[in-house]
Amino acid sequence: MNLQAGHLGHYIQLTRLNRPIGIFLLLWPALWALWVASGGKPDPLVLIVFVAGVVLMRSAGCAINDYADRHIDGQISRTQERPLAAGHLQPRQALMTFVVLCLLAFSLVLLLNTKTILLSIAAVFLAASYPFMKRFTHLPQAYLGIAFGWAVPMAFAAQTETIPHVSWLFFVAIVFWALAYDTMYAIADREDDLKVGVKSSAVLFGRFDRLFVALFQLLLFLSLILAGLSFDLGGYYYAGLAVASGFSIYQQYLIHKRDPKLCFQAFLNNNYVGLAIFFGIVLDYGLK
Repeated sequence: MNLQAGHLGHYIQLTRLNRPIGIFLLLWPALWALWVASGGKPDPLVLIVFVAGVVLMRSAGCAINDYADRHIDGQISRTQERPLAAGHLQPRQALMTFVVLCLLAFSLVLLLNTKTILLSIAAVFLAASYPFMKRFTHLPQAYLGIAFGWAVPMAFAAQTETIPHVSWLFFVAIVFWALAYDTMYAIADREDDLKVGVKSSAVLFGRFDRLFVALFQLLLFLSLILAGLSFDLGGYYYAGLAVASGFSIYQQYLIHKRDPKLCFQAFLNNNYVGLAIFFGIVLDYGLK
């Protein structure tokens, strides 16, 4: 990789370090799972590995995404200035970035137990394959949810060396969450996606898009309520869910007219959903 000063900005764009929303949307589920798995007292080493791993793997995912979309991004107004589409970086440089970041993340996981190491191999496969899903399915958002939700079994394995059956409720919740927020994102891009033939949930759902987003949001909170009951979480947790549901209602208001800018704002607002739930979990364990 050429990391001369003139290229550093392009690598930052390639890995979206200048747009950290993806880091947060991956980080919150990892932190939910770590706090619940540890009873509110995550192992410091595990916590550091997961936070650093989230930054590295999200950055790697962005690099491989731009490689996969290098022939598409130039045809879409929002992505025309991405480094590969604009010719600032070459495809091999994006691939090398992906490989280096994955190796760095894997070197961190080697500090953890064997079960977590094995699960991390699947995580790399999910990150590498997700960008290509829009060629084969109208629901790449579900695949994104699986990739992001994989942090749950990894967190439980890292903390306890076991993956309780009820922990998959958090995994399911994250899949529904990704379906909701990434459909909001897809609504903003729908017209361009239709022009270039890219598949997405917004294209699939058509005029029922807002209804499906609401359904996914409802299923998200139902899954989280069941998870809370299964792990005997208390009032602060449910207060966090109540605050998060308020943000979700606000997102419905934002996407009401399907204005692309407001749909993207609704997508960004999901950071507060994850944050509210995390605070609820932290307070619930911290004040018991």
